[in-house]
Amino acid sequence: MATTSDRAIDPLDYVGVDALLSDDEKAIRDAVREVVRDRILPEVGDWFDKGILPREVFTEFGQMGFLGAHLEGYGCAGVNAVSYGLINHELEYGDSGLRSAVSVQGSLAMFAIWRWGSEEQKQQYLPRMAAGEVIGCFGLTEADAGSDPGSMRTHARQDGGDWIINGSKMWITNGTIADIAIVWAQTDDGIQGFIIEKGMPGFTAPEIHKKLSLRASITSELVMADVRVPDENRLPGVQSLRGPLSCLNEARYGIVWGVVGAARACYEEALSYATERIVFEKPLTAYQLTQQKLAEMVLEINRGMLMALHLGRMKDEGKLRPEHVSLGKMGNARGALEIARSARSILGGNGITLEYPVIRHMNNLESVFTYEGTHEVHTLVVGGAVTGVQAFR
Repeated sequence: MATTSDRAIDPLDYVGVDALLSDDEKAIRDAVREVVRDRILPEVGDWFDKGILPREVFTEFGQMGFLGAHLEGYGCAGVNAVSYGLINHELEYGDSGLRSAVSVQGSLAMFAIWRWGSEEQKQQYLPRMAAGEVIGCFGLTEADAGSDPGSMRTHARQDGGDWIINGSKMWITNGTIADIAIVWAQTDDGIQGFIIEKGMPGFTAPEIHKKLSLRASITSELVMADVRVPDENRLPGVQSLRGPLSCLNEARYGIVWGVVGAARACYEEALSYATERIVFEKPLTAYQLTQQKLAEMVLEINRGMLMALHLGRMKDEGKLRPEHVSLGKMGNARGALEIARSARSILGGNGITLEYPVIRHMNNLESVFTYEGTHEVHTLVVGGAVTGVQAFR
């Protein structure tokens, strides 16, 4: 009988994380993995090259239950936090832009309505958003108010039964193709959220071009020039930064899982390439420096997966705090970017072409490292949690 020490270690699941998942969680993961392999990977390199994301992807993902999958009711799948994390993990194995699109739809736009909206708003928008029929975006970041959203300049003033909104938002995923935008604005009663519908006079969403990262994703500016929004489009449940920050925490949780998916794609490509590439009459895998790079990748991927899984179990138990998510985002995004850069070096010249996924993931991860809370801000959140002193306030 073979002992544990006799069994070969699986290089793609080094510490056996798979055994920590339930059958339902593995079934969801495998379903997403199949979609990414069959539908996304054959085309995403071209999407990245052309700077596009076909709208029909949202409809397809909606039919599969990916959009707002962690939300209960209103046509949403209502899966647990770990399953939702696995969805993000597999989507980002395909491309960070795809995970961003799904994350913005479900964890930002849909969650804002689900958590802070009226029952009428939930009934009106969420079922169609879950189906991918209505695309949403989330307007918080401004050109001069990124890490400090409380200093936003976008303002809404009440005018009878309506609100007049003026301002602009920047770096908005899905913006140009979105049917609705959740826009956060300063009011006399605090920061409030508004549902702005495409076509409302004064509202435009020009696409941002010439990106070298997240190219298989639509990134836009939102411009509001005296946009008149009825009060029924105001999210009634919150009048403070607590509203948008709660949404961001949902999305950041997905990033904790997603970036490990991108890292896994880079590692698998590097391992396969190094096994087949012959240099000085032996494969790259036979060299100590290459083995060191691969070993470091294995360490970061498994550490990242265990962190994501533990945070997911905490979330399912109602014990997850924003500071926990900051630790996960900080560590996993940094580790994933380091893996992508190391994998690129193993592939040499081939590492800079879209024939291989590594440079695409590496460029994408440069953005993920920064957005939804920069590495520096998450570092200070963790620092504040352990010291009791807020360094950036």
